[in-house]
Amino acid sequence: MKRTPTTDAAMVVEIAGLKLKNPVMTASGTFGCGEEYAGYVDLNRLGGIVVKGLSLKPRLGNPPPRIMETAGGMLNAVGLQNIGVDAFIEEKLPFLRTYDVAVIANIYGESCAEYAQVARKLSAAPGVHALEVNVSCPNVKKGGLSFGADPKAAAEVTKRVKAETHLPVIVKLTPNVTDITVIARAVEEAGADAVSLINTLTGMSIDLKTRTPHLKNITGGLSGPAIKPVALRMVWQAAQKVTIPVIGMGGIMTAEDALEFMVAGAAAVQVGTANFINPLATSEIVQGMRQYVKHHKLKNITEIVGTLKV
Repeated sequence: MKRTPTTDAAMVVEIAGLKLKNPVMTASGTFGCGEEYAGYVDLNRLGGIVVKGLSLKPRLGNPPPRIMETAGGMLNAVGLQNIGVDAFIEEKLPFLRTYDVAVIANIYGESCAEYAQVARKLSAAPGVHALEVNVSCPNVKKGGLSFGADPKAAAEVTKRVKAETHLPVIVKLTPNVTDITVIARAVEEAGADAVSLINTLTGMSIDLKTRTPHLKNITGGLSGPAIKPVALRMVWQAAQKVTIPVIGMGGIMTAEDALEFMVAGAAAVQVGTANFINPLATSEIVQGMRQYVKHHKLKNITEIVGTLKV
C-alpha cells in the first residue's frame, strides 16, 4: 500500500537531529520490520518505524508457549527472536527504503562488543536513520544482570555504540529498576542522544489447574494498558532529570494516551501492544493527535511537551 507522503508542519518533531513527520513511532517487537503491516497502515504517514530487535547472529528465541493475554495487557517471553543484522540489511531494509519514513534499528547484544558490532554494521547500511539500544538484555559477563539495571553497564554500552556510529543513539530503558532516573542520567552522560521508556515490566501468569506457569520461560514482559500509569510516572520523572529528548511508551492505545505522555515530558511516543489489537492503531493515533492540535489552535504539537501542572 503506497501512498503519497504527506507532512503537516504542525505535527513535525525533531529527536536528536532526526526530523519526524509526527511524534508517533512503532515500538520494537510489535510491528515486525514494517512489511507485515504495510497492507493495513500507510507507512509514509508514521513518524518512524522501530524495527524488531536485531542481534549479531540469528536467534530462535524462547520455546513456546511464549505469549499470554492478561488483564489489561499481555505477557511475552518471545526471547528477541530475529533473523540477525546481516539478513535484516540484505532482506528487510530494501523494502523500508522504498518509503519516506524514519527507520530506527533496535539492537541488543550479550556483551558490549556485540552491541558495538551490530551498531557498526547498521551504521554502514543506507536507509537506517537512528539506533535504539535495548539495554534490558542480560549481561553474560555479569551473571545475567540486565545491562539496564546497572548505571555503569548501561553507560558502557552507550559509549561503545556511540563510538561506532554517526547516527542518533536512543537508549531504551528498563523499568525493572529502583530508580530509572539514575540510569537515564548515566546514559545521557555517556553520550546518548535520547532515551526511550519504558520497556516491559517483568511478570508471570499461573495455570491454577496444573499449577504451572503459562509461559515456558516462567516469567515474561508485561505490556499494554495495565502498565500505562507506571510508564507515565517514569517518563515524567526521567524528563525532569535529563536534558536529552525522552520518547514515551507503555500502554498507549489512543491519541489521548499519547498526548498524556507528551504532557508528562515525552518529545515523541511509541505504540506497541495496540498494534496487535488494532493494526490501524498508529494511523488512528496520528489522526487523533492532529485533531487535538487543530482544536487547540497549536502552531506545533511540541507546545504541549512537559506542560504538566503540579
